[in-house]
Amino acid sequence: MIRFTAAASLPAVERSLVVSVSRAATCERKQHAMISCLIRSAARVLSAVAVALGLGVVAPASAAEPNLPRPDHIVLVVMENRDFSEIIGSPRAPFINELANGGATFTRSFAVAHPSQPNYFALFTGSTQGVESNDTYLLDAPTLAGSLQRAGRSFVGYVEQGSPRKHNPWQSFRESRHAEEDFSRFPSDFTKLPTVSFVSPNLDNDMHDGSIERGDEWLRRQLGAYAEWCAKTNDLLIITFDESPGKTNRIATVFFGRSIKPGRYRDRIDHYTVLRTAEAMYDLPLLANTARRTPIVGIWQKTAQSAQPAPAP
Repeated sequence: MIRFTAAASLPAVERSLVVSVSRAATCERKQHAMISCLIRSAARVLSAVAVALGLGVVAPASAAEPNLPRPDHIVLVVMENRDFSEIIGSPRAPFINELANGGATFTRSFAVAHPSQPNYFALFTGSTQGVESNDTYLLDAPTLAGSLQRAGRSFVGYVEQGSPRKHNPWQSFRESRHAEEDFSRFPSDFTKLPTVSFVSPNLDNDMHDGSIERGDEWLRRQLGAYAEWCAKTNDLLIITFDESPGKTNRIATVFFGRSIKPGRYRDRIDHYTVLRTAEAMYDLPLLANTARRTPIVGIWQKTAQSAQPAPAP
């Protein structure tokens, strides 16, 4: 704004000089504002294009989501090829249902694609990367493992012997090929876990080739102690499925830990939402399609409830 009052008592020449300088400063500020606006507009356009193409990091995560905890560790287990209705409420999966009853169960949780591999890519990179098969790939794209490492945190994909490459997404990305360890090295001292772990059982134990009963018993035997740990600490256990054989691709997803407010939640979530929540917990940059999702905020103890428990069936 040009201020004439301060210059009014000055001689005419000096008043003219003050006005000219003020106008020049105002013009410069407008130019800076215009340039800043153009930069922001260009960034929004590039972000939109990146999201549409499924390319990498598109935006920084908003700092410190107020309604989210920051777990000491997250362990995410991906099971295989079962519909929500086959798992939740089924006597064939007593351990998963024990966790569901004591944790957050999402009644509208969906995979994002068929077949298996693109769903794992979605959980790990925020994009299917245009992949529509279980073929072998080696891709250059940012990943959750890389984001955590760049933030001074850690990631490990724990793989049981016999788990195929299509279920181990870090093997398909150059920046994360170092991130795998055999499941036999999953620590019994849970304080030594990395910040985020993915667990890939083999085909007999992930319900792909084996039965629901076998997969459920594997989870109880291998991760029951960790679930008990989560119930009394700041750790978080997530059990989800890659896809459903049904047309709707509806899957079971359960969050379990002391920080959880038990209930059934009807918010619609998918693999991108789960990744988006982890990104927000650790202030990580948003990967590809996670920029189109919001974190899960209504299931946590002592937080404002934005997700509403679903009515009992």
